[in-house]
Amino acid sequence: MPEVWKQWEGRVVNDEFPLLRYLGGSERSAVFLSKRADGEPQDVAIKLILTNAENPELQLSWWELAAKLSHPHLLRLFHLGRCQLDGTDLLYVVTEYAEESLTQILPYRALTPAEAQDMLRSVVDALTYIHGRGFVHGHINPSNIMAVGDQIKISSDGLCGTGESMRVLCKPGVYTAPEIEAGGNMSPESDVWSLGSTLVEALTQHPPTAGKTGPADVILPDTLPEPFFDIASHSLRRDPKQRWTVAAIADRLQKPSQSIEREPAIVPQTGFTKWGYAVAAVALVLGLAVLGPRLMHRQAGGEASSSGAAESSSGAPAQGKPSPENASNSEASVGNTKDTRNHHTISTGPQGAVAQQIMPDVSRNALHTVHGKLNVRVKVSVDSSGKVLMANFDSRGPSQYFADRSLRAARQWTFQPPQVDGKSVPSEWILKFQFERGSVNASPAQTFP
Repeated sequence: MPEVWKQWEGRVVNDEFPLLRYLGGSERSAVFLSKRADGEPQDVAIKLILTNAENPELQLSWWELAAKLSHPHLLRLFHLGRCQLDGTDLLYVVTEYAEESLTQILPYRALTPAEAQDMLRSVVDALTYIHGRGFVHGHINPSNIMAVGDQIKISSDGLCGTGESMRVLCKPGVYTAPEIEAGGNMSPESDVWSLGSTLVEALTQHPPTAGKTGPADVILPDTLPEPFFDIASHSLRRDPKQRWTVAAIADRLQKPSQSIEREPAIVPQTGFTKWGYAVAAVALVLGLAVLGPRLMHRQAGGEASSSGAAESSSGAPAQGKPSPENASNSEASVGNTKDTRNHHTISTGPQGAVAQQIMPDVSRNALHTVHGKLNVRVKVSVDSSGKVLMANFDSRGPSQYFADRSLRAARQWTFQPPQVDGKSVPSEWILKFQFERGSVNASPAQTFP
């Protein structure tokens, strides 16, 4: 499929977004450099996703919600929709274009402690924002930490709600929290695990090594300087309840036990051929001139990269071959939604309420045909104004007639959205419609936040 993606260079999506240059992709998605003529910035990244590799309506609804978010360390999302190229049905999302990602730096050098602190503060700030609004990032890894001008930003096209299953059809990687790998749902705690793994790799060029026993179940190099060793050790706990929150990480960054300006431990450069050293030297010269105030802009010196490793939603070029870990995680926002039917957990977070309840319009004659109880469950995604963006069946039940009328009714419900820090946030609900001979009942349950 990647060969097919590249052949689409020069095509135009919906007569609006030209596919100027193929930046990277996978079997399920591709990222191109594009232009937008309706405002600044003009350079943007457009991501195409095969509709048969995704739940289209669910993905579009999450993008609509993500487009309403605004934070200096979160990539802006401008446009989304459906398109078709050469008879292939696709979803597309247009975001800010990032000049580079952390994936492109790490093959050549580790971050200095000062650079790591700058990166970590930006990511923690963004995660605090999205967690406070009922979202989970789900895919924190080097390919999704990017630079736009002099700002460090994380991707926004893979956001989802707390408690949702991981929307990816690939083997879990080193950034995946143990509970997710075991089939659990995404949470702020799983983002913390991913951030801890990314931090270790950023400082050592290698992801943490899994251990066999112990509360952290991860072996950390003792060369990690403080406060990063402390942060990583408390982020990489197998038990999510024992992990630090992003607020605790932010607090630790404010109270380093020792200066982070000291020189980091020397990491041996092995495996370089004579040609490899030449490439690294060229990368150093180019990097100092190009990277400047971007992702790794706080320190002068050290090698910089001119090649990428894994696809990210930023549009940062992927010119090199991904590592197995990055390859599996670069599709973080791609793939089918895992079926969580009959496994819903009622939210314990901020609570919303039903503002208007619409019952299914069914005839008395139809109700008289019901023997016992007939149940239909509909899952609705609600925006921060309380309107239903999308309604899908969680369980249709045995009757097409009652299922269709339940879905139609669910789309007309309105809600009082949950409040976080005094602001309305999106939510999800399961609406259970129960039909009995002569009566119809409805019971709503908020599933997140």
